[in-house]
Amino acid sequence: MQQQNSVFRDLLKLISWREFKRLVDMHKSDDLVRKFTTQHQFIALLYGQMSGAQSLRAIEATMASHQARLYHVGGKAPARSTFADANRQRSFLVFSGLFEHMLGMATRSFKRQMGEVVRLIDSTSLHLAGIGTHWAQFSTRVCGAKAHIVYDPDLGCPVYHMVTNAKVNDIVVAKQMPIVEGATYVFDLGYYDYGWWAKLDEAYYRIVTRFKSNTPLRGPREMALEPDSGVLSDRIGFLPGRQANSRKNPMQVAVREVVVMTETGKKLRILTNDLDAPAKEIADLYKRRWQIELFFRLMKQTLKITHFIGRSDNAVRIQIAVALIAFLLLHMLQKMTKAKHGFLELVRLVRTNLMHRKDFTRLREMQMPQPCDSRQLTLDWCSP
Repeated sequence: MQQQNSVFRDLLKLISWREFKRLVDMHKSDDLVRKFTTQHQFIALLYGQMSGAQSLRAIEATMASHQARLYHVGGKAPARSTFADANRQRSFLVFSGLFEHMLGMATRSFKRQMGEVVRLIDSTSLHLAGIGTHWAQFSTRVCGAKAHIVYDPDLGCPVYHMVTNAKVNDIVVAKQMPIVEGATYVFDLGYYDYGWWAKLDEAYYRIVTRFKSNTPLRGPREMALEPDSGVLSDRIGFLPGRQANSRKNPMQVAVREVVVMTETGKKLRILTNDLDAPAKEIADLYKRRWQIELFFRLMKQTLKITHFIGRSDNAVRIQIAVALIAFLLLHMLQKMTKAKHGFLELVRLVRTNLMHRKDFTRLREMQMPQPCDSRQLTLDWCSP
């Protein structure tokens, strides 16, 4: 009879181990290593993400209890000190590189049906505390980091990430992000930079953001409104000629202001360099920006990016990269199985059945006992 693999082993089969080995060799992360290899470290970190373990001790103890099944996937229960040393010393580039490679695989597997490429840009703050967090010093009493994310709302997953000190301004990271040709970029006030906007506009990228409350629109020209669009006004004009520091504004092209009313009754002034698309389309694009906020909330609810098992710069970067890989694996699993239940329920089912020998396409089904061989002797126990 064929033996069913555990759910964790089936998830590990989705990993590109050939690419993983190439990255290990490139960054020499296994040089002079005798026992606890980079693969052991990655499997332990991924197990921690999938199982919900919140500390090195929890990962060590729970993996030790499943050592027999971990052996068949190339994993081993780590010693806490060895595990901590690996997280502090091994290059995070191995894990971030694996995420980028797997993202490319997922993108090819789940091709979008529409031609337009939309990218949502935002960041989320991560609180750090304790010894070893001096690299993330935000103030005399607070340490923190930022995870900067570019999110694809059509694929439903992040396509780029960077981790920095919490002091680093969002626009500084945005200027380093790779830009996809012909894409629409949607972002909030953290990326309010006329110079960056001008470069995107010159390269024919569409931007959708919102005005600051004190930014006027010069020489506005009213546009006709479509009936029942929910748009209050649609105007084309120019941004101020001078910036706050009296320097010339590099964004001298015409822009568009689309005003809508939020559910809370607040007027929202949306800015775009697209002068031709319907106003409702622009409003709907900006509304999609909330999907990245929901992604941050989902990540913090389901994966471990609020409790860190290491506090060094390298350890935090590794843990976030592995968390994103875990999210991508679960996202791929949801697409492959065409699961009707939500992502949060899928995470709970995987967590509950992680080390069980069960088909991951049937996590919700009750596990029936294997039938006994009719030729095998059975005993009927009688009550006294």
